[in-house]
Amino acid sequence: MTNRFSKGAVHDFYIPVMGTAFTIDTPIKVARFGISSVVSIVDDELCEEMRLFYCKQYNLACDPIEKFSVDYRARRITQYLNLLSWIVDGQISDMKAQPFDKTSDLTRYFQLLNEHHPMKQIYLKMLDSTGDERAQMETQLRNFVKPGDIEVNIMTKVDRDGYDQANQPLPTEYSDACASLRGFANSDLRSSVVFSAGFNRRLYAYIEDFSDFYPDETGEIKKKIILKVSDFRSSQTQGRFLAKKGIWVSEFRIESGLNCGGHAFATDGFLMGPILDEFRVKRRELSSELFDIVNESLAKKGLPLYQKEPATRFTVQGGIGTREENEFLFNHYGVDATGWASPFLLVPEATTLDMPTRELLAKSKRSDFYLSGISPLGVPFNTVKGSESEIFKYERVESGRPGSPCPKGHLVSNTTYSKKPVCLAAQFYQKRALSDINQADIDDHERIAKTELVVRKACLCEDLASAALKVNGIDNGRPLKTAVCPGPNLAYFDRLASLGEMIGHIYGVLNLLSDQYRPHMFAAELKMYIDYLRKEITSVGPNPDNMKLKYVQAFKNNLLEGINYYSELIPEIVKRSNQFQSALLADMERLKMELEELIQSHSGLFTELTVTRTPAA
Repeated sequence: MTNRFSKGAVHDFYIPVMGTAFTIDTPIKVARFGISSVVSIVDDELCEEMRLFYCKQYNLACDPIEKFSVDYRARRITQYLNLLSWIVDGQISDMKAQPFDKTSDLTRYFQLLNEHHPMKQIYLKMLDSTGDERAQMETQLRNFVKPGDIEVNIMTKVDRDGYDQANQPLPTEYSDACASLRGFANSDLRSSVVFSAGFNRRLYAYIEDFSDFYPDETGEIKKKIILKVSDFRSSQTQGRFLAKKGIWVSEFRIESGLNCGGHAFATDGFLMGPILDEFRVKRRELSSELFDIVNESLAKKGLPLYQKEPATRFTVQGGIGTREENEFLFNHYGVDATGWASPFLLVPEATTLDMPTRELLAKSKRSDFYLSGISPLGVPFNTVKGSESEIFKYERVESGRPGSPCPKGHLVSNTTYSKKPVCLAAQFYQKRALSDINQADIDDHERIAKTELVVRKACLCEDLASAALKVNGIDNGRPLKTAVCPGPNLAYFDRLASLGEMIGHIYGVLNLLSDQYRPHMFAAELKMYIDYLRKEITSVGPNPDNMKLKYVQAFKNNLLEGINYYSELIPEIVKRSNQFQSALLADMERLKMELEELIQSHSGLFTELTVTRTPAA
């Protein structure tokens, strides 16, 4: 355990990005306690609204950055990140001057540490010391205090092209993702950007324009790259692409494809355990390969080389819920840190969410959390039943006004009814799509199904940002209806918690799980993938092509291989008790039978793959 903190780490967990609003100001809430978190910078309007709000809170002069002013999107992001940095730096400075009394944040900083942290041991010893000995330890503790990282997230798929006020296209560097990157690159932060949702060549190539992503003479990097990935192959592909440009990937952040919050990017049936095992086996090989490539590229650019291989962290997030699961990820796979996201939605001290939505999450059961089709991106989206966004969306449908006015337009993609892309949740699109459906020569059953596919899309740009505005009393002149994107793991947490309680749960000091049975994270993910395969099979249709057949067959084979992997690993996964191990074994056996029954009931589908043969000459 101690080795996890030997390099000066404060905590070995972090709070991943959640939505656009839920972690928008989390650094202000928790960074002073050494906790790293991730801020979404996709919504420049929200960043600007929060900047103006906090400037007022801190009595700072603050001129608004108007929409359509020169490079407004990047400048809004830069200024908000600079403000976050300034606030956190001030908190740390103030905290170091505080006494070690019962109510100070300085005391709380060390109380929140893991019991095995070396500085926690010094803190406890200091409490029983007096005189010069105590003074020396107090100095040592104060010198150790440092903030958690203020990381930022750019969802690479959200990369709308830029247009000026006259609706004329702007150069490529004004696309949403590129402008976000520029906003981060121009900020004062010494931190990392997390790229999620896949490979964006335009965005990755743009990194070359900013010197902070390259090492200085000492090998230090001011702005670092974190890739959120779901498998080893994508890590290798993206890592090589960046290395050839002289850019080092400082962290590969591995996330479950389905057992996560927000958008769910399913793998082809590859499960978390086998994926982590491949990273465990090949991580040194990957780092060594990228080191050779990146130094060769730096030499060609005439830039300082790395004198030794920079550190590369391998971290994991998605569905972790117990201390035992957390420890297994560290001890068996050798990960460097773990991400705990959705449970922090129940921690008002850490995240920004209106109280009615927090209470909805706390009382919702497993059946209330589901993988939906509400995202305009066309990517499955984890959410919960009964949100304000869902209720308001269907009220609009019932009143004959389906769709959103689309005030932000970050998720535009469709050109069915226009040359310029529009959002599938927009009034413009839904009005025309529903008109086509109503005029089509189809039966009522099909008409209802097609209508639901259209109207289910939610205005995530607006509704995921609403919570921050409501909590802070910010009026943007539009209806504020919260959408929320928890992972299904949140179903097993049923009450609000303090920051100390949630950290205590992570470190095993107490248990915040409800009394209901919770399957192990690996079993829960497997169930989600079986359900996902069932839906994929349903969508195949009566005359599937070979590509679709190959996909479902590979998906099935990967799931079976994953089950075999877990069967051999179970004795190592859980050593807490024979009863818990038996439950995990029973879950895996049941899920294996469920998968085999699914395969058997569609046996024709899995044997219909034809092989195209080249005719003999």
